[in-house]
Amino acid sequence: MKFFNIFFCIVFILFAAVQYNDPDPYLWIPIYLYPALLCYFKVIQKPIHRMAYWAGFLVFAVYAIYKMFDTNGIIDWVQFHNASNIASTMKAEQPWVEESREFFGLVIILIVLGINYFKENNNQSARK
Repeated sequence: MKFFNIFFCIVFILFAAVQYNDPDPYLWIPIYLYPALLCYFKVIQKPIHRMAYWAGFLVFAVYAIYKMFDTNGIIDWVQFHNASNIASTMKAEQPWVEESREFFGLVIILIVLGINYFKENNNQSARK
């Protein structure tokens, strides 16, 4: 798990770093730095309160659901744009490209937080 958390800490910091030219960097830089911080705490074995995970789950899941149903969101991308390639260029020239990428960024965050949360709970159960 240490390598997993080092890897994702670096990945999330890099994701945050490339948000400087995003239309809303003030939103996305903190979004990516939050899971980076939780991964860092796991690496240095600093205790993380369960509520830190639950707050992240709640905020990021609600925002991902919003991105799914938003105009130009995931559903729009699949239905009206035939799930066109969203990774062909770094510049998001179409609004559904930006929204879809943001959705998948949130999904990655939720997966990493989920793995860490459940791994931590399994470790605590094994210690009892």
